[in-house]
Amino acid sequence: MMNIVRWNPWRDMSTLQHRINHLFNEPFFRSGDDDELSLGTWYPAVDMFDDDDKIVIKAELPGMEKKDISVDIENRVLTLSGERNYDNEVKEENYYRHERATGRFKRAFNLQADVDADQIKADFKDGVLKVEIPKPEEQKPKQIAVH
Repeated sequence: MMNIVRWNPWRDMSTLQHRINHLFNEPFFRSGDDDELSLGTWYPAVDMFDDDDKIVIKAELPGMEKKDISVDIENRVLTLSGERNYDNEVKEENYYRHERATGRFKRAFNLQADVDADQIKADFKDGVLKVEIPKPEEQKPKQIAVH
């Protein structure tokens, strides 16, 4: 007997939206070995927000070690990259379901102003990478006294 599964068109909408957004954030021409649409590529969930005197980026990287993560900055572009490796403890033919994504990832974020790379802090704890980017003085909010 076959189970009937109700199709929900909204279930995969967030994944589709993420892939479309990622497509428009990447250069149009890339090398063949860095094809983001190939199988095994994954995109970690990222939050980016303003925290008064700094910009904070939090990326979910479960199952990774900090030695496998790279944070780079060049020409106002902050890049998070790394690789989550496949679990070799279980043979492929023994899987009933395999949903956890593995492979290389790369996320790039355009910064609004030049920042001092030496002041950027990155911390990895409990599978979450937290990057703090101090704002330049001219971007920090200033209180103006009313006389």
